Amino acid sequence: MALHAPPARGARLGRAAGARTGSGSTESAVNGVVLLLPGASRFSPGPMRPLARALARAGGAEGLVTHTVIHGGDSAREKQARWAADEVVRRYGDVPVCLAGYDAGGLAALRAAGHGAVNSVVAMAPCLAPGTRADSPEPVKQLSGRQVLIVHGTDDARSDPESSFRLAARAKKANRATCRFEVHSDGHGLREHQPEVVALAVDFVLGAMFSGRYSRPVTDALAAPPPLGLRMPLASGFGRSLRK
Repeated sequence: MALHAPPARGARLGRAAGARTGSGSTESAVNGVVLLLPGASRFSPGPMRPLARALARAGGAEGLVTHTVIHGGDSAREKQARWAADEVVRRYGDVPVCLAGYDAGGLAALRAAGHGAVNSVVAMAPCLAPGTRADSPEPVKQLSGRQVLIVHGTDDARSDPESSFRLAARAKKANRATCRFEVHSDGHGLREHQPEVVALAVDFVLGAMFSGRYSRPVTDALAAPPPLGLRMPLASGFGRSLRK
């Protein structure tokens, strides 16, 4: 697998969490890696911190490791996400990678999905660029062959949820493994229904990376034709009784 040149100044990986990767363990214990891509402001972390903890708890036994990609320097976030995926390959070998991002990190996850190690993407409240206009749409070709989940609050005043719907609709045409959930009455930070958002992301990641099985709402969203599978409401209480 060809690797990308790392940014001259930029990202670094935070400490590994999840599967045993410390003293006395081996790289073979790692069966998948989630790269967490935070938003632009450390004062508005969204659901990233609870998601990191939940993934470590739920996926550690499966060999799942998470790393937060710590943004730095002046290189684009998607470039640093690609470097981080290269670093995963260097450290752990040929394991599947999920890019999970919020806000600017959500956009970076979508844009960097074409890296050869990436098998899945979770984009929460992605801050889509002005290029999402009809005459200059955000690219979606790089999402082909990946499992894709987009989550957006319907009351997001910072990043128009309709922009992510239009992106998902174009992605769905080329990649049936695309779904999008709407968090009704929630804003950009996804605070009102954070437990449900985290549970949804964990369910999707574990299914995409290991079992191939998802909860019923995710299965239905992936199977439904547009617009149904791209405007799937995230039910209150999601996550309390998954995979019965």
